[in-house]
Order: sequence, then structure tokens, then C-alpha cells
Amino acid sequence: MDKLRFGIIGCGGIANAKHLPALSAFPEEVELIYFCDVIRERAEQAAKQYGAPGAKVCTDYHELLADEQIDVVHVLTPNVDHCPITCDALEAGKHVLCEKPMAITYEEGKKMLDTARRTGKKLTIGYQNRFRKDTQQMYEMVRSGELGEIYFAKAHGVRRRGVPTWGVFPDKSKQGGGPLIDIGTHPLDMTLWLMNNYRPVSVLGQTFQKLKDHPEGNKFGPWDPATFETEDSAFGLIRMKNGATIYLEAAWALNLLDCKDAMVTLCGTEGGSEMFGDNWENKGYLITNTVSHGQLVNIQPAETAGVFGFGGVDMTDPKILEQRYWIDAIRNDTEPYVKPEEALVVTRILEAIYQSAETGKAVYFTYED
Repeated sequence: MDKLRFGIIGCGGIANAKHLPALSAFPEEVELIYFCDVIRERAEQAAKQYGAPGAKVCTDYHELLADEQIDVVHVLTPNVDHCPITCDALEAGKHVLCEKPMAITYEEGKKMLDTARRTGKKLTIGYQNRFRKDTQQMYEMVRSGELGEIYFAKAHGVRRRGVPTWGVFPDKSKQGGGPLIDIGTHPLDMTLWLMNNYRPVSVLGQTFQKLKDHPEGNKFGPWDPATFETEDSAFGLIRMKNGATIYLEAAWALNLLDCKDAMVTLCGTEGGSEMFGDNWENKGYLITNTVSHGQLVNIQPAETAGVFGFGGVDMTDPKILEQRYWIDAIRNDTEPYVKPEEALVVTRILEAIYQSAETGKAVYFTYED
């Protein structure tokens, strides 16, 4: 079996924390042959640690795309660069995994989708939280009909003090926004996917920048208020074509005790289910509520500490499963697990929340059917 040859564009935090170690879990199927970063030293370090013998490095991504050996490109750059680099990579004949969010605007995301369709190359977006154990369990519950019709949901992306103080996160010109587009994008993707509902008809949103001058207590160290350009919290009410409603909350900093990051609450006609626990360690769990024999009951795991594992690579790790399904989609010529059409709806809703917050009015969408 020939190995798939990968090029990495962007060798910063998300590359080293997620993509590079995950791809390295498949040495018989993956070869990392080219690394690009605007800071050459980062590309060189990534190539040294993860690259195949003779791996190349560059600071101009066009050089990487010109290499005909490359089959797949991962775009791991600031959000503002997602669209142009992804489209260029697709035009160069590469399959592309672009990190979340798909794009800053719906127009950019649509361009990415259209380019993928025209070139016939695969495109997916980095929503690894779909692969968590608790998310997968909730997915099966919904599909089995256990919760009935899901008509209300909450998408949670809230931290008490968790402002990222590395990279360009508070830089609006490079990211397009703050916690809404950064961490709010994950639970929104999860919620739409769990509900299998991708037709929003109206969005009402509000953003705040109230705590930028209060960096004390931040889990990642104090931020610089002078460079904090984005919102610190954002909220949206999304009404779907079938009448279902989603409440989205996203915050890097909010004076709230009950904080949930990349979690979902679903309310259905037969029951409800809510995420708890340490989902970042893939130890999240569900508490489901329903009625049994005339009594209200809660169903939850007998143990939440996880299962004792063996040494070696944990193939249930969401970031590794994400790559497993991505590799299989390319090899078997099947649809990616995260379809770009789905990610585009996430981008459309996020953009609408920002627009609504700016204008003070709801944003409406129409459909032909």
C-alpha cells in the first residue's frame, strides 16, 4: 500500500498539539514530506520531529503546493488565510483538511466548497469533537430515537477565564473574531450534526467586550488588554426551518460558575441528554433524563473515571480518529466524516451572529423549498 504524502501549511500550536502527533500514529499509511510556516524555524522543527527523511521546508506555501508528490495538504493557519490557501491547494490537485472554522465569512466558505466540487478533490474541516466518546454516544441516542424529536438545544463554549494568550487569537484582523469563531464553532458544529438539522431561518446575536481590562486569574496567564481586539463573550439564538431552536453561548472570559466548553444539551420529546465531565481528556459523559413508570429518572454512568488502558497510542483519541476517518475517505474515495457542506452552515450562522450583534437586528435566511 502506497503511503499518502502530506504537506503541512502552518506549524504552530494546533499543528503540534493535534495534527502532527495524530498523523504520526499511522506510519504505514502517512508520510509527512513538506512543512511550511511563515517562521522558518517552526517549519524546520516540525520537519525534524515529524518529517520523513529528506522532508522539505519553506516559508511560501506556493512552493509546497508546487510539489507534485504531495497528495494531501493540512491548512493550519490563522482563520483569515483558510480560504485562499485551501482554494489554492485544491486547485493544485491536493485533498485538503482545513482547521476550524471553515472560513471567516459565508462567501469565503462557499468559495472553498465550490472549488472542491469543481476540482473533484476532497475537503474537510477540523471538527475533532465529533469523535469524542460522549459525542458519539449522544449521536447514537438521537439516531435510535431514544430522545424523540429534538426541538431545543444548547451549544456550550464557555470558559470562566480561559483566554488563549499565544498566537494571534485576540487579533481580529487575523482571526475574524474571538471566542465565538474560536471555541463557539465546536459546539455549534456538534449540535447541528447531532440534530441532523442544517437549515437556519433566523439568527439573533449579541457580543460583549466587558472583561478585556481584567486579565487576572486567566488559566493561560494574563493577557494584554492593549492587544485584545475581539469580543470576550457572544450569544446567539438560532431558529431552524422546522421550528427547532438552538441557543449558542461562547466566552473566553465570563463571570460564571457553570462553565462548559465544547458541550451540548439536547431536549427532545422523549427525553433529554446533557454533557458533563472532562471532555478534553475524552472522559466526558452524558446524563440523560426521561420518564420511567410514571417517575422522572436520570440515567448516568456508574463510573466516570474512564477505563484502564494499555501503553502505546490511544486509537480512541478524537484527534487520531479524525485522521483515521480522513485517511480512509481519501483511500476509499468516500465522503469525509465532516462534510464541507455542513461546516459551511456553521460559518454562515457564526457570521450571522456577528452581523446581528453589529446591527441590533435579526438575520434571516430563505430557502427555495
